[in-house]
Amino acid sequence: MIETAFTPIASLAGGALIGLAAVLLMLFQGRIAGISGIVSRLLPPEADGETAGRLAFVAGLVLAPLVAYAAGSAWPVPQIAATIPVLVVAGLLVGFGSVWGNGCTSGHGICGLSRLSLRSLVAVATFMASAIATVFVVRYLL
Repeated sequence: MIETAFTPIASLAGGALIGLAAVLLMLFQGRIAGISGIVSRLLPPEADGETAGRLAFVAGLVLAPLVAYAAGSAWPVPQIAATIPVLVVAGLLVGFGSVWGNGCTSGHGICGLSRLSLRSLVAVATFMASAIATVFVVRYLL
């Protein structure tokens, strides 16, 4: 079993920043901060004049760990006990799930629930049930 460090202050600060970013995007752009929706509108780019903003959002996701590292955080060392084919299948399942679910965990979990969206409540309940079932299968049946 992999243990993680208990970091309530860092977790609280990170959650507050995610919430603030979602609120600011909604306030100034009228957009939901759902990563799958933002990325899907980049490939191919929609002709709505918002490509630069979408690129900046994705660049922020990529650059944030680099900024944290430059500020003194330890570089994370991922430990993934899966083969490349398993990771590919998992990635495809997540991708199809976010398309079929009309959004991803960030869009439904952060923005949808805060807007009291019934569709987002069902989506988040489905995400959580799938995660719980996956952990159970991996830990106790495999």
